[in-house]
Amino acid sequence: MTISGQSRAGKARTDGEDAFGWRFTTPLYLGTALNPINSSIIATALVPIATDLHVPVGSTAVLVSCLYLASAIAQPTAGKLAEEFGPRRVFLAGVLLVLAGGLIGGFGQSLGMLTVARVLIGIGTSAGYPAAMVSISRRAGAAGMSGPPGGVLGGISLAGMSIAAVGPPLGGLLVGALGWHWAFLINIPVTAVTLLTALLHVPRDPAPVERRDLRTVAARLDFVGIALFGGTMAALINGLPHLDRPVLAVAAALAAVLAWWELRHPTPFVDLRALRENGALTRTYLRVALTALGAYTVMYGLVQWMQDGRGMSAGQAGLMLLPMGVLSALLARPLAKRNLVRGPLRTAGLALLAGSITIVLLGNHSPVLAILAVTLIYGVVMGTTSVANQTALYLQAPPDQIGTAAGLMRTFTYLGPIASATITGAVFKHGATDRGLHTIGLVLIAAAAAVLALTALDRTLETPAATLTEGPAEIPHRPAATADMENTP
Repeated sequence: MTISGQSRAGKARTDGEDAFGWRFTTPLYLGTALNPINSSIIATALVPIATDLHVPVGSTAVLVSCLYLASAIAQPTAGKLAEEFGPRRVFLAGVLLVLAGGLIGGFGQSLGMLTVARVLIGIGTSAGYPAAMVSISRRAGAAGMSGPPGGVLGGISLAGMSIAAVGPPLGGLLVGALGWHWAFLINIPVTAVTLLTALLHVPRDPAPVERRDLRTVAARLDFVGIALFGGTMAALINGLPHLDRPVLAVAAALAAVLAWWELRHPTPFVDLRALRENGALTRTYLRVALTALGAYTVMYGLVQWMQDGRGMSAGQAGLMLLPMGVLSALLARPLAKRNLVRGPLRTAGLALLAGSITIVLLGNHSPVLAILAVTLIYGVVMGTTSVANQTALYLQAPPDQIGTAAGLMRTFTYLGPIASATITGAVFKHGATDRGLHTIGLVLIAAAAAVLALTALDRTLETPAATLTEGPAEIPHRPAATADMENTP
């Protein structure tokens, strides 16, 4: 490279770093953290809610499932809306929905009102991640960069993982000191800060290039596809945990109709043709789903075994998971700064395999340190895979579809807790025994093998190219699927 070329690249990198300063990134990080805040803190409030409202404890599970269902449907929808109407508008609308849900839930006095609040929160928090990804992609393009500084994407992952790590202990303190209503009211100060920083520092969306009537907008957004996708996800979420065959049959039928419709729609909500042609992105979605299966099965299955099989209290079992969240957050930041993909994905697969094998070796008389070792290994899985898959998504998805692609990746992530609930429910049907835990370990060994295969056999992860942060003198445009994904320093 010539001196002038080096100068241009250096200037582009400097301009890019300035474009992604703390003023721009802070509201995006806060917005993406709203979902893990509401996913983790509610766990400590379920029993107090049941006691205060005089309902069975089991009935409060709807407050968890309805948020997952709303989020699974709303994530790609929000991404599509961000692409069509602008990420700032969608981001702000989502934050306002979270605020409304926090108020309704905070002052709610019935399980029905709390369910409505959780649905609003699920829809609202779904806007944060895909809108942030669209904003980052467009800002990188405006700065003449092939991609953002690695710390920006890493910051998004770090925000979510940090909250997931401290959420349960923080929720326990908050609910214990101020009452269960604060599992909802916590959204008021958080959304206030998010709104203020977004209004001040997130650039306004440009005016539409052409005026579009309602029919045109409806056709481009594919409301029929959204409805079919939502019905499929609702049937899966309700049918899988109990292996309800009629409900699963409905899910299969809706999925078939969804595929038929999307293959014929000019602007499909779920672009099945693109997924077929963009194998790299499809493999990323599969890796995300499989690693989420491992992480959530450990969270739910291992905790149940610790309480039922080992006799630990809920507090003790929760604390055993705290190092997992902390380690994952500590690993994410340095990995993100270097925009690594293949190496962290390989590490995640090997760690998932090692942790799964260790689970098979656990028993009622295993020392506490052995259990802690499993949670730490899965901390490595979460810390390496989240950032790497997010970077892979950014590079593999077409720039004009980054919002929908990002939302769909979150939907694949939600398949993890759905599938893990099915597995743990089946193997622990008559109690959380050692045998059931070992069965979980064998299932996760198979998942680890699939993750390793999806990584080892993916040649797109080896494509040599320029680095993400090089300027326009070297890379005029960001490729859709073959940008730099090599992790060699």
